[in-house]
Amino acid sequence: MSDNPLRKLHDFGQSVWYDNIGRDLLVNGDLERMIRDDGVRGLTSNPTIFQKAIAESDGYDHAIGDLVEMGLGTDELLDTLTSQDVAMAADLLRPVYAQAGHRDGFVSIEAAPSLAYEVEGTIEEARRLRSLVARDNLLVKVPATTHGVEAIHRLISEGLSVNVTLIFSLDRYREVIEAYISGLERLVERRAAGEALSEPREVHSVASFFVSRVDSKVDSALRKMIELTEDQGRVERLRALLGKAAVANAKLAYQEFLQTFSGARWDALAVRGANLQRPLWASTSTKDPEYRDVLYVEELIGPDTVNTMPQVTLDAFRDHGRVAGTVTRDTDEARRQLAELEAEGVSMAEVTAQLESEGVKAFADSFDALRRALDEKRRALVAAGA
Repeated sequence: MSDNPLRKLHDFGQSVWYDNIGRDLLVNGDLERMIRDDGVRGLTSNPTIFQKAIAESDGYDHAIGDLVEMGLGTDELLDTLTSQDVAMAADLLRPVYAQAGHRDGFVSIEAAPSLAYEVEGTIEEARRLRSLVARDNLLVKVPATTHGVEAIHRLISEGLSVNVTLIFSLDRYREVIEAYISGLERLVERRAAGEALSEPREVHSVASFFVSRVDSKVDSALRKMIELTEDQGRVERLRALLGKAAVANAKLAYQEFLQTFSGARWDALAVRGANLQRPLWASTSTKDPEYRDVLYVEELIGPDTVNTMPQVTLDAFRDHGRVAGTVTRDTDEARRQLAELEAEGVSMAEVTAQLESEGVKAFADSFDALRRALDEKRRALVAAGA
């Protein structure tokens, strides 16, 4: 297994997490194999993943039938099935959690996307999910909307561990880091005032910075410009920017991470055992077939990072991934590329705002589709047993 590129990522300080979940994966030994052979050290889920796993297969039909016989309604079905899967995955990853000193071995579950623009609703949902799954190695996923950022600050100040998701812009990432650090500072204050809350060392967080979707959106804009441009010099400049925005954006995010999690303010928390909020590279499957299928892994390798990969990317990197410390390379070039995009009329602020809105909607649509599919299955089973 020493030649497995996935395992070699750990030598460069990067943890491999698996971006998928499903009952078969958990019971047939596949996740255990990936933990053992590929060095997988965590798992992420989202409503789209659950929708595909539960609604688009028959792997859950027996479990659904048993739960319907118990009289569970649709929302209870959804809660039970998803929390069971996440708890099972957390148990399978508990040895990693212990071996890694609680730095890895986490499983993430997403707060209901319908709450993405509600502070209080998100906080209550995160508390509920934490209680429902009841595993120390659980991260509750909260989207980095403006409302989500406020909820994240308050959840961290209560001692809850959070996976901040749907981060696309550098400005929003700065807000997320501030929410985490100020949340930890508030937690310290509350503990000093006598509140029985977790210690800072017990609070964990990752900041899920989305990658490939940025190229998809920017490249689409660039190709439209190329079609409408007669100036061949400009056409060449635009073509040179294709496939560059996502990696550049992520590399500059990593620079923000390095700069913020250092210095006196962070050191005051670190001496209390506070954990780094590691950047997690999400949406790392390559959407454009013209690009290398492991592009968003190979270009973002470095210390204190996580890359959560879907099956296709995991398989591709195992097969032909190249491992080297890359995330700090060519940062000046990354700044130049983003500046050139702006100069050519591509607003990264507009692009990332659209991606955030679309991301929330896509997860909400998947959540609704999953609920409808479960409701149909429940009604059919009830009718059949009538």
